[in-house]
Amino acid sequence: MEVIKWLREHREVEAALAWSGTFANYLQLVTNNSNLALHAHARIYEMIKAAGVETIGDHKNYHFFDKELFGLDRTLERLIEEYFHSAAKRLDVRKRILLLMGPVSGGKSTIVSLLKRGLEDYTRTEEGAVYAIDGCPMHEDPLHLLPVSLRQQFEETYGIRIEGNLCPVCRLRLDEEFAGEVERFPVKRILFSEEQRVGIGTFTPSDPKSQDIADLTGSIDFSSITEYGSESDPRAYRFDGELNKANRGLMEFQEMLKSDEKFLWNLLSLSQEGNFKAGRFALISADELIIAHTNENEYRAFVANKKNEALQSRIIVMPIPYNLRVSDEVKIYEKLISQSDIKNVHLAPHSLWATSVFSVLTRLKPSKKQGMDLVKKMRIYDGQDVEGFNQKDIKELSMEGEEQGEGMSGVDPRYVINRISTALIRDEHACINALDILRALKDGLSQHTSIMKDEKENLLNLIAVARREYDEMAKKEVQKAFVYAYEESAKSLLNNYLDNVEAFCNSTKLYDQITGEELAPDEQLMRSIEEQIGVSENAKKTFREEILIRISMYARKGKTFGYESHERLKEAIEKKLFADLKDVVKITTSVAHPDQDQLRRINHVMDRLVKDHGYCPVCANEIVKYVGALLNR
Repeated sequence: MEVIKWLREHREVEAALAWSGTFANYLQLVTNNSNLALHAHARIYEMIKAAGVETIGDHKNYHFFDKELFGLDRTLERLIEEYFHSAAKRLDVRKRILLLMGPVSGGKSTIVSLLKRGLEDYTRTEEGAVYAIDGCPMHEDPLHLLPVSLRQQFEETYGIRIEGNLCPVCRLRLDEEFAGEVERFPVKRILFSEEQRVGIGTFTPSDPKSQDIADLTGSIDFSSITEYGSESDPRAYRFDGELNKANRGLMEFQEMLKSDEKFLWNLLSLSQEGNFKAGRFALISADELIIAHTNENEYRAFVANKKNEALQSRIIVMPIPYNLRVSDEVKIYEKLISQSDIKNVHLAPHSLWATSVFSVLTRLKPSKKQGMDLVKKMRIYDGQDVEGFNQKDIKELSMEGEEQGEGMSGVDPRYVINRISTALIRDEHACINALDILRALKDGLSQHTSIMKDEKENLLNLIAVARREYDEMAKKEVQKAFVYAYEESAKSLLNNYLDNVEAFCNSTKLYDQITGEELAPDEQLMRSIEEQIGVSENAKKTFREEILIRISMYARKGKTFGYESHERLKEAIEKKLFADLKDVVKITTSVAHPDQDQLRRINHVMDRLVKDHGYCPVCANEIVKYVGALLNR
């Protein structure tokens, strides 16, 4: 069986990762590779960089998050550069708790989960290898064995800084088992694992009356006190709290701001000094990232409480807003749907796009820029240029939006995917389209008890806006299919336009092969095409000259200038042809009993939709009928 083979290979890989030796052996490794001595924040930063970094324009895209998070590029860049990069350089932010703040279902938990899984994988690589004192309950850095008096000399010689001291257990073992001979102390390679509680911890607060601080810092082992005779003997103490087990890695503090104050006191010393108090021992060293997440309302309440000022000063707050790009919102829903067991339901093209238009619109804030409405803002954010604005305006719009808290409120993906799920399973349809999902979203608002009347009206208006955007998209889809059905007409219209443009630019006349007459360039024809894409009267000469230059360039390279050689001209030809065919489309799609010629045209259009645009026969038929109804209004 293949599974048996996989199991055997898995054991071989695990065995190859194992390493054990003495502290003397480890010193040879670490002095040859100082990355083995990275502190926790630097290790996480190197892990993120190892996945790849791409510079796009004026910002960096970190591929570590690519497969799970969409539309948060700039937010993640800020998180990595302002926190992890700085912390990796031992700057003061390293001594701060990282608090991710944002709306529900905005990606905060996903960021933490990715960091956890990433650390588990990274420590299994050669670059991310981590070594620890064998038998230490806190998996501590072997370099803690080096006496404090020798550490400065060690740093000057090898460039490796040592922070922290031996835990009580290892200190006792060093004295009793090895008589102070640190060279003989055993060291082994460790692999981070949340499941096995190595390098990764998670603390979830519960009822303050029943939860013990031991969950964080460990507890006395009362069964061992009679054997060792004292509570201050480290062998009578369980170093099994989340702060102990997360040492060298990270600890997720879930719902940190809801915790009882006594649990947060331990974080004061840990964040600032890198140690915490446990049992009847001196301060215990710990090197770990404390990461928490909360929503904005909880954080505001936390800040308002004057008792929290000390902890507040030790927190770095990183806002994590919702995604504001429609194309990335589509990826979020595609990911969530792919994780389900629904395989036999077809999603019509642009269904998730229309849904995403609604989601993003609910998160945008009105701009003060004249002529900028929410739809235009949405399009610019998604990489499109709109009349009067272009991509250069994004930075200014983003700064304005950030001041307004843009992305920190609106419809969350969890609600939307719930409504998509309802649409997917309702009536067991073989195919659902954008209208089905928008209808499900609209129906869900009445069931959403937390939505106030005014907010509901606004959301209903935005669903209507998303519907109008989809209507335009649907028209374009059918337009393209019809134009392909009349491809020869498109080519003929293009050639006619090019002949007139050439005559216009060269100040010549056209020769009519039938009458033998010389004719002036047909200005009415040229303008009827150019106006389809917004070419003004003042800009027509420049546009035509640009077309002529493109034709010459193609000719020099021995290529033929065709229907798709100029994107804007292609769009103009399609729109012009569709405008001329509009009546044909209306008649063809709305006739109850089409004749043979009309039926042939419909079948040709539907065939194009299925073959080239991702429709199935069901949704292809629906969109053709729907567009026919729109054109007949």
